[in-house]
Amino acid sequence: MKWAGMYFLGFVFLIGGVLAALWKLGVLQNIETAWIVIGVVILAGVGIMVSVANSGTKENIQIDRR
Repeated sequence: MKWAGMYFLGFVFLIGGVLAALWKLGVLQNIETAWIVIGVVILAGVGIMVSVANSGTKENIQIDRR
């Protein structure tokens, strides 16, 4: 789970950087706060799904029948 956490932390930094850039450009002034929060929650959900999907190794289990 260590790598999933690192991936999600990087994704949080990415979201923060995009929000900071949009704020500096003045784009966020025209958008209501509720929509900004909804967008951040959706992006966080996508980040969690992608980080969990890419974490760990995928192995096949073989059962020896005797």
